[in-house]
Amino acid sequence: MSISDQTKAKMITALEHLKQELQSIRTGRANTGMLDGVTVEVYGSSMRLKDIASVTAPESRQLLVTPFDASNTNAIGKGIERANLGVMPIVDGNVVRIKIPSMDDSMRKEMIKLCHKRREEAKVSIRNIRREGNDHARKLKTDGEMAEDILKKTEKTIQDLTDKFCKDADDLSDKKEKEISTI
Repeated sequence: MSISDQTKAKMITALEHLKQELQSIRTGRANTGMLDGVTVEVYGSSMRLKDIASVTAPESRQLLVTPFDASNTNAIGKGIERANLGVMPIVDGNVVRIKIPSMDDSMRKEMIKLCHKRREEAKVSIRNIRREGNDHARKLKTDGEMAEDILKKTEKTIQDLTDKFCKDADDLSDKKEKEISTI
C-alpha cells in the first residue's frame, strides 16, 4: 500500500470519528445517537447501552429505550442518569422513556461551541496524519528508496487529501450546527 493510500485510510478514520462525535451532540430533537456513549452496569460488568437495549425515537422530543432483558430496566435508567446528558430518564414498566427538553439559546450556543471543538480536534488529527505521511516519504527519500520527483508528487497528493478532508470536516460540522440552530 502506498504512503498516499495509508494516509488517506487514516484520514477517513479521523473523519468517521468526527461523525461519531457529532452524532452524540444534542440537537433540539430526539436523536438515538445521543445515547451511543452511555454505559450501563449489568451482569457484573460495564456494557454499552446499544448492546443491551434498542433505542428508538417514536416522537420528535422523546426517546424510547427497550431493554432486551426486562430485568435491566432500572440499571439502564441509572446508567443514562450517570452519563450526564442533561436529560432525565423515566422508568415506565419494561421501558425507559426520555423526554428531550427544548433547548434555549445558551444551550444551543454551548452545543455549537462543542461542534467547533470537535471539528478542530478532527482537523488537528488530519494535519498530524499529513505530517506523519510526509515524514515517512522524506525518510524513504533519505534512505534512497524514493526518487525526488516521486517525493514531491507524494507530498502534493497528501496535501490535496488534507485539504479535502479538512473541508469535509467543516461541512459535517456546519451541517450539525444548522441542525442545532433549527428550532
